[in-house]
Amino acid sequence: MRADTLGRWIRAEWGALYLAVRGASAGRRWWAAVPMTLGAVCLTGLVQIVQNQSWGYRPVQDLGAVRAEDPLWLALARTPLSLFVPALDLPVWGALAQILVVFGIAELCLGWWRTLVIAYVATLGGTLYARVGIALGPDHPIGLPASDARVVDTGPSAAVVGLAVFLGWRYGAYVTAAVVIVAMVVEVALKDNLAGKEHLAAVAAVLVLCAVSAVRQRRSRARGGSTSGAPPIQS
Repeated sequence: MRADTLGRWIRAEWGALYLAVRGASAGRRWWAAVPMTLGAVCLTGLVQIVQNQSWGYRPVQDLGAVRAEDPLWLALARTPLSLFVPALDLPVWGALAQILVVFGIAELCLGWWRTLVIAYVATLGGTLYARVGIALGPDHPIGLPASDARVVDTGPSAAVVGLAVFLGWRYGAYVTAAVVIVAMVVEVALKDNLAGKEHLAAVAAVLVLCAVSAVRQRRSRARGGSTSGAPPIQS
């Protein structure tokens, strides 16, 4: 691919997202531009430290560990903190990097509360799917074995995947969004586990949000609203 062709593709794919990030961060120090993201990084790091202490593991589990075998009300009550509880079997720096980069871009482009809404919709999509999948059983194409009901379901990965897909759709980075979705499909194909299928459920939940947002935009244009492509949304 020639350099000028590659440059045009990069501008077409990421140009709108870049302009949104630059416009939202202009005139502000980086730490002031993404306060929610930095708070989430600090909270995740703190939870990681606490849950690795002999006195801290049980409180973190009681407040933020979600399992499909738990009563639904308890799982929903634990979901807000579960997003910031790193998985014990994965390096914490991966979770911190995901939050810093993806949450940071989303906060700049969408505002902090919309970022959290989309993140929690994606997380809840995965959490609720686990219950459906276990009810369907392992013989169903989207089912899960009963043993997955005891698997602890925490971490930001579903939220990160959902935010990446939403940002790709919102700012016209359709190839990037498609690559994220394909990567999740490949993950399930290579390692058919609860986490992989929950990521796909998170993608499905966010695609519903994209469809709802698209309908709202069309109705707004029909009423004489703005017809511009995808301006940054500020909090």
